Amino acid sequence: MCGISGFVAFKDSSKKILIQMTDSLIHRGPDSSGYFYEQNQNNQIGLGHRRLSILDLSKNGNQPIKFEDLIIVYNGEIYNFVELKKELEKLGYKFNSNTDTEVILKSYHKWGLDAVSKFNGMFSIVIYDKKVNKIFLIRDRAGVKPLFYYYHDGLFMFSSELKAFHKHPSFKKILDKKALSLFFQHGYILEPYTIFTYAKKLRSGHYLEFEINNFSVVEKKYWDVIDCFKKKTINIEFSEVANHAEKLLKSSFKYRMVSDVPVGIFLSGGYDSSLVTTLLQSETSKKIKTFTIGFEETDFDESIFAKNISDYLGTDHHQKYCTSSDAINIFKELPFIYDEPFGDPSSIPTVLLSKFTREHVKASLSADGGDEIFGGYNKYQSVIKLLYFSKFCPSILKSFLPDIDVANFTKNINLKYYFFQNCFVKDSSISMMKALTSVFTPSEINNLVISNDKNKILSNFDVTSDLSQIQENRNKLLAADFKTYLTDNILVKVDRATMSAGLEGRDPMLDHNIIEFMAQIPSSFKFDKNNSKRIIKKIVNKYLPDDLLERPKMGFSPPLYKWLRIDFLPITNYYFSESKLKRQKILDVNYVTKLYKDFLSGRKDCYFKLWLVLIFLSWHEQWVESPN
Repeated sequence: MCGISGFVAFKDSSKKILIQMTDSLIHRGPDSSGYFYEQNQNNQIGLGHRRLSILDLSKNGNQPIKFEDLIIVYNGEIYNFVELKKELEKLGYKFNSNTDTEVILKSYHKWGLDAVSKFNGMFSIVIYDKKVNKIFLIRDRAGVKPLFYYYHDGLFMFSSELKAFHKHPSFKKILDKKALSLFFQHGYILEPYTIFTYAKKLRSGHYLEFEINNFSVVEKKYWDVIDCFKKKTINIEFSEVANHAEKLLKSSFKYRMVSDVPVGIFLSGGYDSSLVTTLLQSETSKKIKTFTIGFEETDFDESIFAKNISDYLGTDHHQKYCTSSDAINIFKELPFIYDEPFGDPSSIPTVLLSKFTREHVKASLSADGGDEIFGGYNKYQSVIKLLYFSKFCPSILKSFLPDIDVANFTKNINLKYYFFQNCFVKDSSISMMKALTSVFTPSEINNLVISNDKNKILSNFDVTSDLSQIQENRNKLLAADFKTYLTDNILVKVDRATMSAGLEGRDPMLDHNIIEFMAQIPSSFKFDKNNSKRIIKKIVNKYLPDDLLERPKMGFSPPLYKWLRIDFLPITNYYFSESKLKRQKILDVNYVTKLYKDFLSGRKDCYFKLWLVLIFLSWHEQWVESPN
């Protein structure tokens, strides 16, 4: 796992700037660095790399790697690179290393961009093809690995994280208020947007073609989970589905244990992480290292369940508790780690877990994607039940929904009203889920953000024309959640947290073979009105007794309300002071002040809104108010 950055510039961009950009990502690649810099008559081209050595620990694995007219920097893992290497050797290619990077480059040399369809893994790839004078950016199917680009005023840049762009003197830090609106509505910023106007996320399952001569950018899709769901449903028995899914999972898990350094597993004690641990431990006599974070507050603590699973399987288990002191210290790091506003509070224990795990291993598996692929979240069942109700709700009720400013309502009625409005739109299943998971309503955001751009911003929540071709509402929910919450919240959280500690995170549930198979399975096999994650449970119950896993779903949620009410008070008093609020000139001071007073008076319904404002203010202080 690594960090990459670089540029094509028609203004002065030196190798020194390239090194500064690349070395801002040293946490992603602490083992070594490499740089390619070319001064041409009309431009400067730079590609930089920070390396976290996982495969072929020798210098042969250092990047950039060159082959004929091609130069590559790359972040990720291609798990089937050994098979591809053998295929290329039969075609006459020779190799100087045992790395997947060289395999990627020579695969591109042989098959061009069609090579991407052969890759099984997580990746953000940048290839400079001198023969056609183009630079290609490629991001993996699910978006496990991040890839940002900046395109403005004679400067094209790319990077694994936004922070590298701040090192270039021509970077324009102009806030995108539409993207900020997405953050306050959902708690994260959806692709392709970033907090800055001229910076974008390369969409998952896409590649970008940058034409150097005419400074043009074209982005093209090569894979989309919606296309998988649109395929004809496979006519197959439930038991056959479970058996085939188990084979795919075992194959994926084994692939992701290939490494030249020790590998561990994040174990929460839930179905998904227990499945990963169980299947891998069943294949070896060596004790697998497992890692868990717990909380002192028992209502939030899952560590006892993880310990029970570990004891039953006999893993080499490591456990740590996240204290309020840990939470405060990590909160101060969040603006740097995530480098744009990111509101998931479970980022705090995830960062702590990553640091703790890195003390023992250099790579770790997690079970992210299990809920979105196999149907695990309670919100899916809630939406289906409410969708059923809305169909039979008397049409006269619609007349009781006048177009008024719901932000003037008190307590939670504004969100309830916003949700109720979305029960009657054309594609109500996705609109319901979008409303159900919103933090601020659009009307509230207009009051919160000064001079907010009220024009509708389209995100992956709004791909209704594509989603409408998916027959079952349950599958529509899974597809939409995959393209939004999974890609832009869960995977962002884990990538930045693990890489901040120099730890490689691997996601075996996100093997595209698993995703594509499960997309064609009847949705009732995944979840129904009474049961979630039916296929996962069927597989796990072959290996683990029911009493180890039958419990309400908790998730990896910290005691945020308690932290804000007690432990974080010095922090909140600082950021919500009148003098501090007046410095930022983005959020309405009176609106935020009232929100904070309501919270201090004991209103529990506004604490998560307050958290998002706090996250934005701390980010703004580091990246906008302060010089970087």
